[in-house]
Amino acid sequence: MARLKIVADANIPYVAEAFGSLGEVVTLPARELDAERLQEADLVLVRSTVKVNEALLGASRARFVATATIGTDHLDVAWLESRGIAWAAAPGSNADSVAQWVASALLTIAERRRFTLGGLTVGVVGVGAIGSRVEGLARALGCTVLRCDPPRERAEGGDFVPLDDLLEASVIVTFHVPLIRDGVDATFHLLDRARIERLDPRAIVVNASRGPVVDTAALALARREQLLAGLILDVFEGEPDVPPSVIAACDLATPHIAGHSLDGKANGTLAIYQAACAHLGVTPRWTPRRALPPPPLRRLVADARALTDESTALMVLRRFYAIEQDDAAMRQIAALPEGERGIAFQRYRASYPERREPAGLDLQLLPPRPRAVALLAALGVNLVQYGGA
Repeated sequence: MARLKIVADANIPYVAEAFGSLGEVVTLPARELDAERLQEADLVLVRSTVKVNEALLGASRARFVATATIGTDHLDVAWLESRGIAWAAAPGSNADSVAQWVASALLTIAERRRFTLGGLTVGVVGVGAIGSRVEGLARALGCTVLRCDPPRERAEGGDFVPLDDLLEASVIVTFHVPLIRDGVDATFHLLDRARIERLDPRAIVVNASRGPVVDTAALALARREQLLAGLILDVFEGEPDVPPSVIAACDLATPHIAGHSLDGKANGTLAIYQAACAHLGVTPRWTPRRALPPPPLRRLVADARALTDESTALMVLRRFYAIEQDDAAMRQIAALPEGERGIAFQRYRASYPERREPAGLDLQLLPPRPRAVALLAALGVNLVQYGGA
């Protein structure tokens, strides 16, 4: 029996180790995954920068396609299914990574502006794997949480609110929905100019889902017009060439890396490996547990006597991730000439520095700082042997 040929985006971590037992693995940069190179592929593995459609695979023998990402808007699912090509994604794989990014973003802007998140109303739009984690973080900080998720509301009922009501009542609005362009649950420009005008002038808008979920240009203009108090973006319309005016309007801007922790990407590889094994009828044997390097920090004893709950949480998170570094990189990219910005954006994502999640850290705080403890526990930190007051 001929050995399977597996062609994969080189930016999928551990792909050769994971898939090596299933066939011959060829890794290529995303820009080189073209129709010619995929003609002889049996399995095709991509990330979100590769558009998978008839133009790419019409002449290929591929019978299985997987994306190591939670989103699938870059896959022409209808065409794949019409050709009998099985497909898979990695839903929820980077949820903890995005939650880490949101926590870092909100705590950082609160520190800069010298306000407290606790007591504010947070509107979470899209309450799936990521939105649920963000909801948990907000509640841990003592925030009131409003949730909008029409598909979940129809399926299960419960405590959900209409989007317009959420926008009017929330000081922080954060988006965690897939990009859907048509139909009753369309999310394209879910936040447009008309809805921006419904926002509280104190509002801070956060988008780490897909760029076109919000009208980016309208948001940037509203920020300059002081119709909202803050703007934090990880995703943009027109990626990878993002207009400098959009970045200038952001309080924090990062180059589509919210889900790019090494842990999250390894989880994505595991998800598509398991899906491929199921497709092939093979028992999965690879796990990223042994492949991942040791965490940068296993135990931390922290003196929080001079800190607030929120500054304590941010201090611990910064030992793993400082969002300011990605923000600075995005601003350097925005300052480049027009023809160079997109290239630099893609290069930064492809060679993203190793970033780890805090899950598994053993932390001793003195004093315990209840809200910091709750938020860090929601991110998987183990609180041990609390000290006295």
